[in-house]
Amino acid sequence: MTGILMSIFGNAMSDRSDGDRDDSGRHGTGPGGPAHHHDGDGPSSGRDESGADWGRVDADGTVYLRTADGERAVGSWRAGSPEEGLAHFRRRYDDLLAEVVLLERRLTVSGVDPGGIAGSARRLREGLAQAAVVGDVDALAARLDAVLTATDTRRTELAAERARRVAAAVTAKEELVTEAEQLARSSEWKVTSERFRTIGDDFRAITGVDKRTDSALWRRIAAARDEFTRRRTSHFAALDTQRTRSRERKEAIIAEAVVLSDSTDWGPTTARYRAMMVEWKAAGRAAKDVDDELWARFRAAQDGFFSRRNAVNAERDAELLANQARKEELLVEAAALDPVDVERSLRRYREIQERWDAVGRVPREAVGSLERQLNAIGDKLRDASDARWDRRDIAESPFLTKLRESVAKLEAKLERARAAGRAREITETENALATQRAWLAQAEQGS
Repeated sequence: MTGILMSIFGNAMSDRSDGDRDDSGRHGTGPGGPAHHHDGDGPSSGRDESGADWGRVDADGTVYLRTADGERAVGSWRAGSPEEGLAHFRRRYDDLLAEVVLLERRLTVSGVDPGGIAGSARRLREGLAQAAVVGDVDALAARLDAVLTATDTRRTELAAERARRVAAAVTAKEELVTEAEQLARSSEWKVTSERFRTIGDDFRAITGVDKRTDSALWRRIAAARDEFTRRRTSHFAALDTQRTRSRERKEAIIAEAVVLSDSTDWGPTTARYRAMMVEWKAAGRAAKDVDDELWARFRAAQDGFFSRRNAVNAERDAELLANQARKEELLVEAAALDPVDVERSLRRYREIQERWDAVGRVPREAVGSLERQLNAIGDKLRDASDARWDRRDIAESPFLTKLRESVAKLEAKLERARAAGRAREITETENALATQRAWLAQAEQGS
């Protein structure tokens, strides 16, 4: 910033040049840069982007700046056209403008010292009267005045903010003191001990409070912590006695669990293990490492028993599932029986019943559904047998009427099951409905 200031506020006439020096190419306005043409031999007064609104170049090369107070000479230009001269001094103005913009931006950054900004703004403001530039210097002066006013406001705000921070720091420490005094009566030993440690760290992290106030607040925290420590020591002395009794009771439970781990009396032994779990919880806790070791021994005894029981149950369940699959195959076979050829179908149905009984047990949850499906098939075959002689008016026969009524009832039942979202009932009803519809179609074709 100092280098830019020196270049702008230096010797106003240092830009004079003779015929042997041409730096217009360096500024991008000479033969190698964009051309700006000026008509006539008089001083430049045209309006273009080089800054002619704020200055002019006289016939003798003197560069003038226009301000609210009138014109003043800011330099001399003989290295090129008047437009190039104005552009050169306009660039100097842009450098000065950049300094002002930088100060304005620094005002928006939190934590920046307003005193430093004010000093820079004041130096710029005082140097405007001699600045060798072409541009709206009056506007720059107004902006710098605004910066100086803003820095005064910022100083006042910072002083108030410091006072607020001190008050907030005292309040924050008082809140920690209040919390510590409440925790002194807590029975959450582990959590509260950890919180007392962090309260100390939090208290020391808050700065800006005078030493006398800080010491008085800290003594209250220390007193609360000491009270909590005394209560915790008394509690754990009593806890040691309880833990000894808990260990003895759990050792007795483990001994019984080990004996029962070889039992094959699945039901009663399972019930006893459940009861021992209740007794285990009621016995309370021993020391953590001891309690973990006791629990591992108890679980090992339990796991040995339940692993053997689960293996037996898994073998039984596999057999029941295989039986269920076989009965489902028999249902498919029964559903395919032709109600038109009812005598032959009834004979086949009785054979299927015999094979059904020979299959054996199935999972409990599947028994009802399988039996209902098989009985429904038998009922329909018997109904077909009862109605097989009445063919005089097949369209109005009791058999067809009953089949149609049965289909209608099943369709209504299916709609209710779907509306209620009963998945198992939906599946069973769909299967029965498919069978009924097939029989109805065969009976109607036979007519």
